Amino acid sequence: MEYSFSKSVEALSSSAVREILKLTQGNQVLSLAGGLPAEDSFPIAEMREAFDRSFDLGAKALQYGLTDGYLPLREWVAERMKQKQMNVGVDNMLLTTGSQQAVDLLCRVYLDEGDVVLVENPTYLAAVQLFQFRGIRAIPVDGDDEGMDLEDLAAKIAKYRPKMAYVIPTFANPTGKVWSMERRLGLLKQCKENNILILEDDPYGEIQFDGNAPYRSIFSLDEHPTDSCVVYTSTFSKIVAPGLRTGWAIGDTRVIQMMVKAKQAVDLQSSTIDQIALHQLLSQFDLESHIAKIRASYKERMEWMHELMTKQQWAGVTWEKPRGGMFLWVNLPENVDSEKLLALSVKEGVAFVPGKPFYAEEAKSNTIRLNYTLLNKEDTELAITRLGKALAQYQQQNQAVTQA
Repeated sequence: MEYSFSKSVEALSSSAVREILKLTQGNQVLSLAGGLPAEDSFPIAEMREAFDRSFDLGAKALQYGLTDGYLPLREWVAERMKQKQMNVGVDNMLLTTGSQQAVDLLCRVYLDEGDVVLVENPTYLAAVQLFQFRGIRAIPVDGDDEGMDLEDLAAKIAKYRPKMAYVIPTFANPTGKVWSMERRLGLLKQCKENNILILEDDPYGEIQFDGNAPYRSIFSLDEHPTDSCVVYTSTFSKIVAPGLRTGWAIGDTRVIQMMVKAKQAVDLQSSTIDQIALHQLLSQFDLESHIAKIRASYKERMEWMHELMTKQQWAGVTWEKPRGGMFLWVNLPENVDSEKLLALSVKEGVAFVPGKPFYAEEAKSNTIRLNYTLLNKEDTELAITRLGKALAQYQQQNQAVTQA
């Protein structure tokens, strides 16, 4: 059989994170690569009880359900969003198979091949992968630690006439950046004036280390839900468990209903039993205390990794200490190719994600992303030690080539 695949897959590359995760399965390679939550944070006993209670509903728990999602769970999410100054109803919401599906569905219904979306650079690699797959042109906007540069944003809008902007303003993946209020309002103003839809991706917003700093979502800053120029998406993956594959999108009902139609064509609905069990859990579970424990644990792990890396005293290696999220974004010396460093690191028994796949354009090959949430204290120390050995080997090899 000679297979003839669609043109859309010609530019599709495998996920760098998923490929690297294969290297860590069933062997002694410690992973700093994937954005995996700590498994000791999963409410296993409570989740088992929630699934048991789900069957009290009888066969309904195993039946087809609404494409929009299980109504009681949507109602629960809507109430919690009000605490975050997002006043939405169930008709403004769609439950999705993880927040990644929300990004995909919006692209399906709002962007055509050749359309332009503005992005941070670097940004979430799976979003970059999705844009490439759909023939969408991702144009990076210059930025700094406070978010997109508003002057460059205006210039890119004037030059490219984008239809959408994709941003992660709170504890961005991969950089961990937190946008200032000025930049959030600035993006909102420019997009409203130019009829540009904003896709605000917020999977990490709950994982903050600096107390109760009010990181307002861009969606909450806009008039909403009617006529909002923002679609907001988030997930239970980081605050309950990723295996449930349950996320949500909220926005104007016209946008949400278009996404519902697209989801009907894609998978009919997300898992009924998982949504019911998740609602059963949340109905009797102190989620706020659970999130507080996750924050404390992840902050401790982040501080530990930061301390270990500081003690290594790697020449020319810099990073910003994150205020939340799950990642450290590391700048290596300019002469280091992180993909070549990865090969040496895996031999030493540690994996990370090279930075290049996170860039829409002008990729920097001397960057890496490290995850600090998965490993325990002892394994993190061992992983950083191994990474240091690999980096030393790389520099020695470079020096030898230079002197030859």
